[in-house]
Amino acid sequence: MTPTADDLVLLRRCVALAREALDAGDEPFGSVLVGADGTVLFEDRNRVSGGNRTLHPEFTITQWATDHLTPAERAASTVYTSGEHCAMCSAAHAWVGLGRIVYAVSGAQLGAWQREWGVPAAPVTPLSIQQVAPGLEVDGPADELVPVMRELHHRGASR
Repeated sequence: MTPTADDLVLLRRCVALAREALDAGDEPFGSVLVGADGTVLFEDRNRVSGGNRTLHPEFTITQWATDHLTPAERAASTVYTSGEHCAMCSAAHAWVGLGRIVYAVSGAQLGAWQREWGVPAAPVTPLSIQQVAPGLEVDGPADELVPVMRELHHRGASR
């Protein structure tokens, strides 16, 4: 399903966090956790440049949510993210019982761009969220944000 106008507001914040990550020397990914009432509960950006390749914002959200939210609050929340969850983040999302995911760019789109730019393949097979956690509610991509995210990822790949 295509993200709604309300979703786009939060996805734009994810894009801003992705830009912040890129400017800090990380890969351009940003994510926001929103409660059932629409309140932003937590946000983060990619932080893998220090060597820990698991410091994805989606993974960090799962850790924060486990420490700060009840199972019911987690299930009623939404994770907005600049890029579709990788397999690690999809599994963590499902294991901790978080709710809906809304992303700006799909993993398939990112993979196609990376192949086009000659970026080496990741050490983990790219899988869609539905392949890893078929019970999750997922919406995306957000077509109007794809060109912006493509440019951010291109800048990252060109370093």
